[in-house]
Amino acid sequence: MRRDIPPLAEVRRITEKKRDAWWTVLLVDPVATPLVRFTAMRTRVTPNQITWGAFILGLGSAACFAFGDWKWLALGAVIYHFSFIFDCMDGKLARLTGQGSVFGAWLDFVFDRIRVMVCGVALMWGQYDRTGDTLYIWLALAVVALDTLRYINSLEIFKIRHTMRKQIKTRMRAARRAQNEAELAFMEDLLRDNPSADIEQDLQRAAGEAPYAQPTERGVDDGEAAPAPKPQVIDLHQEFRRKFPAYLRVRSFLLRHRIRAHLVSGIEFQMGVFMIGPLFDAVIPATIISGALLLVFELAIIYKLLLSTRDFTRTIDSFEAEKVLTTV
Repeated sequence: MRRDIPPLAEVRRITEKKRDAWWTVLLVDPVATPLVRFTAMRTRVTPNQITWGAFILGLGSAACFAFGDWKWLALGAVIYHFSFIFDCMDGKLARLTGQGSVFGAWLDFVFDRIRVMVCGVALMWGQYDRTGDTLYIWLALAVVALDTLRYINSLEIFKIRHTMRKQIKTRMRAARRAQNEAELAFMEDLLRDNPSADIEQDLQRAAGEAPYAQPTERGVDDGEAAPAPKPQVIDLHQEFRRKFPAYLRVRSFLLRHRIRAHLVSGIEFQMGVFMIGPLFDAVIPATIISGALLLVFELAIIYKLLLSTRDFTRTIDSFEAEKVLTTV
Protein backbone atom coordinates (compact mmCIF):
# COMPACT_ATOMS: atom_id res chain seq x y z
CA MET A 1 0.00 0.00 0.00
CA ARG A 2 1.37 3.39 -0.98
CA ARG A 3 1.57 5.95 1.80
CA ASP A 4 2.22 9.06 -0.30
CA ILE A 5 -1.27 9.37 -1.79
CA PRO A 6 -3.00 12.48 -0.40
CA PRO A 7 -6.57 12.65 0.95
CA LEU A 8 -9.51 12.57 -1.45
CA ALA A 9 -10.01 16.35 -1.42
CA GLU A 10 -6.39 16.86 -2.52
CA VAL A 11 -6.71 14.10 -5.12
CA ARG A 12 -9.69 15.94 -6.58
CA ARG A 13 -7.65 19.14 -6.79
CA ILE A 14 -4.77 17.38 -8.53
CA THR A 15 -6.66 15.13 -10.92
CA GLU A 16 -9.88 16.88 -11.85
CA LYS A 17 -9.75 19.46 -14.64
CA LYS A 18 -10.66 23.05 -13.91
CA ARG A 19 -13.11 22.89 -16.82
CA ASP A 20 -14.72 19.74 -18.14
CA ALA A 21 -17.81 18.41 -19.87
CA TRP A 22 -20.93 18.50 -17.71
CA TRP A 23 -21.39 14.75 -18.15
CA THR A 24 -17.93 14.15 -16.75
CA VAL A 25 -18.32 16.61 -13.88
CA LEU A 26 -21.72 15.32 -12.76
CA LEU A 27 -21.72 11.62 -13.66
CA VAL A 28 -18.11 10.48 -13.99
CA ASP A 29 -15.79 12.38 -11.62
CA PRO A 30 -17.75 11.46 -8.45
CA VAL A 31 -17.00 7.80 -9.27
CA ALA A 32 -13.68 8.02 -11.14
CA THR A 33 -11.76 10.18 -8.66
CA PRO A 34 -12.24 7.92 -5.59
CA LEU A 35 -11.45 4.91 -7.79
CA VAL A 36 -8.23 6.57 -8.93
CA ARG A 37 -7.17 7.20 -5.35
CA PHE A 38 -7.98 3.60 -4.39
CA THR A 39 -6.12 2.29 -7.44
CA ALA A 40 -3.06 4.40 -6.71
CA MET A 41 -3.00 3.32 -3.07
CA ARG A 42 -3.74 -0.38 -3.43
CA THR A 43 -2.38 -1.47 -6.81
CA ARG A 44 0.51 -1.00 -9.21
CA VAL A 45 -1.74 -0.46 -12.22
CA THR A 46 -0.36 2.05 -14.74
CA PRO A 47 -2.34 4.61 -16.76
CA ASN A 48 -1.67 2.71 -20.00
CA GLN A 49 -3.11 -0.46 -18.49
CA ILE A 50 -6.27 1.43 -17.59
CA THR A 51 -6.39 2.74 -21.16
CA TRP A 52 -6.30 -0.84 -22.40
CA GLY A 53 -9.02 -1.77 -19.92
CA ALA A 54 -11.26 1.04 -21.18
CA PHE A 55 -10.68 -0.11 -24.75
CA ILE A 56 -11.53 -3.75 -23.96
CA LEU A 57 -14.70 -2.69 -22.16
CA GLY A 58 -15.59 -0.60 -25.21
CA LEU A 59 -15.24 -3.66 -27.42
CA GLY A 60 -17.46 -5.60 -24.99
CA SER A 61 -20.04 -2.85 -25.27
CA ALA A 62 -19.91 -3.11 -29.07
CA ALA A 63 -20.45 -6.87 -28.85
CA CYS A 64 -23.61 -6.30 -26.79
CA PHE A 65 -24.87 -3.66 -29.22
CA ALA A 66 -24.45 -6.06 -32.13
CA PHE A 67 -27.13 -8.44 -30.76
CA GLY A 68 -29.77 -5.75 -31.25
CA ASP A 69 -32.17 -6.85 -28.52
CA TRP A 70 -33.11 -4.22 -25.91
CA LYS A 71 -31.66 -6.18 -22.99
CA TRP A 72 -28.35 -6.37 -24.79
CA LEU A 73 -28.61 -2.68 -25.70
CA ALA A 74 -29.10 -1.76 -22.04
CA LEU A 75 -26.17 -3.95 -20.98
CA GLY A 76 -24.01 -2.43 -23.71
CA ALA A 77 -24.94 1.08 -22.53
CA VAL A 78 -23.92 0.29 -18.94
CA ILE A 79 -20.65 -1.26 -20.10
CA TYR A 80 -19.97 1.75 -22.31
CA HIS A 81 -20.36 4.07 -19.35
CA PHE A 82 -17.90 2.02 -17.31
CA SER A 83 -15.57 2.12 -20.29
CA PHE A 84 -15.80 5.91 -20.26
CA ILE A 85 -15.13 6.01 -16.52
CA PHE A 86 -11.97 3.99 -17.10
CA ASP A 87 -11.10 6.31 -19.97
CA CYS A 88 -11.22 9.25 -17.55
CA MET A 89 -9.28 7.38 -14.89
CA ASP A 90 -6.11 6.90 -16.94
CA GLY A 91 -5.43 10.63 -17.21
CA LYS A 92 -6.27 11.22 -13.56
CA LEU A 93 -3.95 8.43 -12.46
CA ALA A 94 -1.19 9.85 -14.66
CA ARG A 95 -1.56 13.29 -13.06
CA LEU A 96 -1.71 11.86 -9.55
CA THR A 97 1.30 9.55 -9.82
CA GLY A 98 3.37 11.39 -12.44
CA GLN A 99 3.29 8.40 -14.79
CA GLY A 100 1.97 10.27 -17.80
CA SER A 101 3.71 9.91 -21.15
CA VAL A 102 3.39 11.19 -24.71
CA PHE A 103 2.77 7.65 -25.96
CA GLY A 104 0.03 7.20 -23.35
CA ALA A 105 -1.75 10.32 -24.63
CA TRP A 106 -1.51 9.00 -28.20
CA LEU A 107 -2.79 5.58 -27.16
CA ASP A 108 -5.72 7.12 -25.32
CA PHE A 109 -6.70 9.26 -28.30
CA VAL A 110 -6.45 6.45 -30.86
CA PHE A 111 -8.35 3.95 -28.70
CA ASP A 112 -11.11 6.52 -28.15
CA ARG A 113 -11.61 6.96 -31.86
CA ILE A 114 -11.56 3.21 -32.53
CA ARG A 115 -14.03 2.60 -29.70
CA VAL A 116 -16.51 5.13 -31.08
CA MET A 117 -16.18 3.73 -34.60
CA VAL A 118 -16.60 0.08 -33.55
CA CYS A 119 -19.49 0.81 -31.18
CA GLY A 120 -21.22 3.00 -33.74
CA VAL A 121 -21.04 0.37 -36.45
CA ALA A 122 -22.02 -2.45 -34.06
CA LEU A 123 -24.99 -0.53 -32.64
CA MET A 124 -26.42 0.42 -36.01
CA TRP A 125 -25.72 -2.99 -37.53
CA GLY A 126 -27.57 -4.70 -34.70
CA GLN A 127 -30.59 -2.46 -35.23
CA TYR A 128 -30.46 -2.91 -39.00
CA ASP A 129 -30.30 -6.68 -38.56
CA ARG A 130 -33.29 -6.54 -36.22
CA THR A 131 -35.48 -4.15 -38.24
CA GLY A 132 -34.14 -4.13 -41.81
CA ASP A 133 -34.32 -0.32 -41.78
CA THR A 134 -31.52 1.08 -43.98
CA LEU A 135 -31.61 4.34 -42.02
CA TYR A 136 -29.38 2.65 -39.44
CA ILE A 137 -26.65 2.21 -42.05
CA TRP A 138 -26.69 5.95 -42.73
CA LEU A 139 -26.67 6.63 -39.00
CA ALA A 140 -23.56 4.46 -38.59
CA LEU A 141 -21.79 6.58 -41.18
CA ALA A 142 -23.07 9.74 -39.51
CA VAL A 143 -21.79 8.71 -36.07
CA VAL A 144 -18.30 7.99 -37.36
CA ALA A 145 -18.26 11.15 -39.51
CA LEU A 146 -19.47 13.44 -36.71
CA ASP A 147 -16.98 12.05 -34.20
CA THR A 148 -14.17 12.51 -36.73
CA LEU A 149 -15.38 16.02 -37.58
CA ARG A 150 -15.52 16.97 -33.93
CA TYR A 151 -11.92 16.02 -33.20
CA ILE A 152 -10.47 17.29 -36.47
CA ASN A 153 -12.24 20.61 -35.94
CA SER A 154 -11.01 20.78 -32.36
CA LEU A 155 -7.42 20.09 -33.42
CA GLU A 156 -7.47 22.65 -36.24
CA ILE A 157 -9.03 25.35 -34.06
CA PHE A 158 -6.38 24.70 -31.42
CA LYS A 159 -3.64 25.03 -34.06
CA ILE A 160 -5.10 28.28 -35.42
CA ARG A 161 -5.44 29.80 -31.96
CA HIS A 162 -1.91 28.73 -31.12
CA THR A 163 -0.65 30.32 -34.34
CA MET A 164 -2.47 33.58 -33.62
CA ARG A 165 -1.09 33.73 -30.08
CA LYS A 166 2.40 32.96 -31.36
CA GLN A 167 2.24 35.71 -33.99
CA ILE A 168 0.99 38.24 -31.46
CA LYS A 169 3.78 37.34 -29.04
CA THR A 170 6.32 37.69 -31.86
CA ARG A 171 4.95 41.12 -32.83
CA MET A 172 4.96 42.27 -29.21
CA ARG A 173 8.58 41.21 -28.76
CA ALA A 174 9.51 43.00 -31.98
CA ALA A 175 7.63 46.11 -30.86
CA ARG A 176 9.40 46.10 -27.51
CA ARG A 177 12.77 45.66 -29.20
CA ALA A 178 11.96 48.52 -31.56
CA GLN A 179 10.90 50.68 -28.65
CA ASN A 180 14.10 49.90 -26.76
CA GLU A 181 16.13 50.70 -29.86
CA ALA A 182 14.30 54.00 -30.21
CA GLU A 183 15.05 54.88 -26.57
CA LEU A 184 18.70 53.91 -27.03
CA ALA A 185 18.91 56.00 -30.17
CA PHE A 186 17.47 58.93 -28.27
CA MET A 187 20.14 58.57 -25.57
CA GLU A 188 22.90 58.45 -28.21
CA ASP A 189 21.50 61.63 -29.76
CA LEU A 190 21.56 63.24 -26.35
CA LEU A 191 25.21 62.31 -25.83
CA ARG A 192 26.06 63.51 -29.32
CA ASP A 193 24.43 66.85 -28.64
CA ASN A 194 25.91 67.12 -25.15
CA PRO A 195 29.40 65.49 -24.97
CA SER A 196 29.82 66.65 -21.38
CA ALA A 197 27.27 64.04 -20.38
CA ASP A 198 30.06 61.45 -20.70
CA ILE A 199 31.92 63.25 -17.93
CA GLU A 200 28.80 63.33 -15.81
CA GLN A 201 28.49 59.57 -16.17
CA ASP A 202 32.10 59.07 -15.09
CA LEU A 203 31.55 61.26 -12.01
CA GLN A 204 28.43 59.30 -11.11
CA ARG A 205 30.29 55.99 -11.42
CA ALA A 206 33.07 57.32 -9.20
CA ALA A 207 30.50 58.35 -6.59
CA GLY A 208 28.97 54.89 -6.77
CA GLU A 209 25.78 56.08 -8.40
CA ALA A 210 24.14 54.56 -11.43
CA PRO A 211 24.03 56.88 -14.43
CA TYR A 212 20.59 57.91 -15.62
CA ALA A 213 18.96 56.14 -12.67
CA GLN A 214 15.25 55.77 -12.97
CA PRO A 215 13.21 57.52 -10.26
CA THR A 216 11.78 55.21 -7.64
CA GLU A 217 8.08 54.66 -7.25
CA ARG A 218 6.33 56.62 -4.53
CA GLY A 219 6.28 54.60 -1.35
CA VAL A 220 9.08 52.27 -2.54
CA ASP A 221 12.44 52.56 -0.80
CA ASP A 222 15.61 52.85 -2.85
CA GLY A 223 16.72 49.44 -1.57
CA GLU A 224 13.51 47.77 -2.71
CA ALA A 225 12.88 46.45 -6.19
CA ALA A 226 10.31 48.39 -8.15
CA PRO A 227 7.09 46.47 -8.78
CA ALA A 228 7.06 44.54 -12.02
CA PRO A 229 5.04 46.21 -14.76
CA LYS A 230 1.68 44.68 -15.48
CA PRO A 231 1.61 42.61 -18.67
CA GLN A 232 -0.32 43.92 -21.62
CA VAL A 233 -3.55 41.98 -22.02
CA ILE A 234 -4.59 40.86 -25.50
CA ASP A 235 -8.23 39.82 -25.85
CA LEU A 236 -9.08 37.82 -28.98
CA HIS A 237 -12.73 37.43 -28.03
CA GLN A 238 -13.79 41.07 -27.76
CA GLU A 239 -16.21 41.01 -30.68
CA PHE A 240 -17.85 37.77 -29.54
CA ARG A 241 -18.41 39.16 -26.05
CA ARG A 242 -19.84 42.40 -27.43
CA LYS A 243 -22.30 40.49 -29.60
CA PHE A 244 -23.30 38.06 -26.84
CA PRO A 245 -23.00 39.81 -23.46
CA ALA A 246 -25.20 37.18 -21.76
CA TYR A 247 -22.57 34.58 -22.62
CA LEU A 248 -20.24 35.93 -19.92
CA ARG A 249 -22.83 35.44 -17.18
CA VAL A 250 -23.67 31.92 -18.34
CA ARG A 251 -20.02 31.02 -18.71
CA SER A 252 -19.19 32.39 -15.27
CA PHE A 253 -21.98 30.35 -13.69
CA LEU A 254 -20.85 27.16 -15.42
CA LEU A 255 -17.18 27.66 -14.58
CA ARG A 256 -18.01 28.04 -10.90
CA HIS A 257 -19.19 24.44 -11.16
CA ARG A 258 -16.22 23.34 -13.36
CA ILE A 259 -18.50 22.96 -16.40
CA ARG A 260 -17.26 24.31 -19.72
CA ALA A 261 -19.56 26.40 -21.91
CA HIS A 262 -19.28 23.90 -24.77
CA LEU A 263 -22.27 21.94 -23.46
CA VAL A 264 -22.53 19.38 -26.27
CA SER A 265 -19.10 18.12 -27.21
CA GLY A 266 -17.85 14.72 -28.32
CA ILE A 267 -18.49 13.32 -24.83
CA GLU A 268 -22.17 14.27 -24.69
CA PHE A 269 -22.58 13.10 -28.27
CA GLN A 270 -21.20 9.66 -27.40
CA MET A 271 -23.39 9.38 -24.31
CA GLY A 272 -26.48 10.33 -26.28
CA VAL A 273 -25.78 7.70 -28.93
CA PHE A 274 -24.34 4.87 -26.82
CA MET A 275 -26.16 5.35 -23.50
CA ILE A 276 -29.40 7.29 -23.74
CA GLY A 277 -30.46 5.77 -27.07
CA PRO A 278 -29.85 2.13 -26.13
CA LEU A 279 -31.22 2.48 -22.57
CA PHE A 280 -34.52 3.89 -23.78
CA ASP A 281 -34.60 1.81 -26.98
CA ALA A 282 -34.63 5.05 -28.94
CA VAL A 283 -31.50 4.78 -31.02
CA ILE A 284 -32.74 6.80 -34.01
CA PRO A 285 -34.08 9.89 -32.18
CA ALA A 286 -31.22 9.92 -29.68
CA THR A 287 -28.63 9.75 -32.46
CA ILE A 288 -30.31 12.42 -34.58
CA ILE A 289 -30.79 14.83 -31.66
CA SER A 290 -27.27 14.27 -30.33
CA GLY A 291 -25.78 14.76 -33.78
CA ALA A 292 -27.80 17.93 -34.41
CA LEU A 293 -26.79 19.45 -31.07
CA LEU A 294 -23.16 18.56 -31.71
CA LEU A 295 -23.29 20.32 -35.08
CA VAL A 296 -24.92 23.41 -33.54
CA PHE A 297 -22.16 23.76 -30.95
CA GLU A 298 -19.44 23.06 -33.50
CA LEU A 299 -20.83 25.79 -35.74
CA ALA A 300 -20.93 28.11 -32.73
CA ILE A 301 -17.25 27.40 -32.08
CA ILE A 302 -16.42 28.06 -35.73
CA TYR A 303 -18.34 31.35 -35.60
CA LYS A 304 -16.50 32.30 -32.42
CA LEU A 305 -13.22 31.51 -34.18
CA LEU A 306 -14.26 33.76 -37.09
CA LEU A 307 -14.86 36.67 -34.73
CA SER A 308 -11.59 35.87 -32.97
CA THR A 309 -9.67 36.13 -36.25
CA ARG A 310 -11.11 39.62 -36.70
CA ASP A 311 -9.84 40.60 -33.25
CA PHE A 312 -6.51 39.09 -34.23
CA THR A 313 -6.35 41.19 -37.40
CA ARG A 314 -7.15 44.35 -35.46
CA THR A 315 -4.47 43.52 -32.90
CA ILE A 316 -1.86 42.98 -35.61
CA ASP A 317 -2.92 46.23 -37.28
CA SER A 318 -2.49 48.07 -33.99
CA PHE A 319 1.08 46.83 -33.76
CA GLU A 320 1.72 48.07 -37.29
CA ALA A 321 0.22 51.46 -36.39
CA GLU A 322 2.42 51.69 -33.28
CA LYS A 323 5.44 50.75 -35.40
CA VAL A 324 4.66 53.56 -37.83
CA LEU A 325 4.24 56.06 -35.00
CA THR A 326 7.49 54.92 -33.44
CA THR A 327 9.46 55.37 -36.63
CA VAL A 328 7.98 58.78 -37.42
